[in-house]
Amino acid sequence: MRNISAENYAALQARRLVARDFLWLVVRTLDTGLPFGYGFWSDVGNVSAQVLNPDTGAAESRNFEGSGSLIQISDIPLVANLTVQNTTISMSQIDEGVANIVRGYDLKQARVEIYRGMFDPDTRQMVAPAFSRFIGFVDNVVITTPKEGEEGSVELTCASHTQEVTRSNPDTRSQDSQVLRSATDNFFQDTTTVGDWEFFWGRNAGKVETASAQRISVSIRAANR
Repeated sequence: MRNISAENYAALQARRLVARDFLWLVVRTLDTGLPFGYGFWSDVGNVSAQVLNPDTGAAESRNFEGSGSLIQISDIPLVANLTVQNTTISMSQIDEGVANIVRGYDLKQARVEIYRGMFDPDTRQMVAPAFSRFIGFVDNVVITTPKEGEEGSVELTCASHTQEVTRSNPDTRSQDSQVLRSATDNFFQDTTTVGDWEFFWGRNAGKVETASAQRISVSIRAANR
């Protein structure tokens, strides 16, 4: 169940709302790699609008560019699990602001935030700060440069932030990585060689068996009795 503000709830009950989407991209500069945030919204003109920061939950003002820069956002699945969701964002290929972001900055794995703002149709003002609908990363960017008489487009394919839980880290069992964290941590010092160690017990010598290998060996001896 989604929590919404009392103002949005009252407006929904009265069926007096006009919805607009807000897109916030956090890209990287090509020369320094520093983050740079820029916004677009699905209406005309440039606006300063309040959104609920998904990290802090506090309302903050951000600037968004309009006038057809943000054309369409595909349906965003609302699920209550950790499955990775995908959405597609279509933007204007001829808009100067869009061209500056997609061509002048690095969008690889750029942070994507999509908000929904509810406006009063009489005052044309948002009844409450725009709430978050999607948080994720840019997976793919397709820029279509048209021929004469055809239409171009900019399409961003985005994956939700839950994809982070699917990442694996093969470095976690590395002695070198442990040394980087702590000069005194040598827990994995012998990980790569311990399987070849030999111990002498009475007259018998041999390698140390893993727990699974020991269980298999016991099962084979029991079956041969």
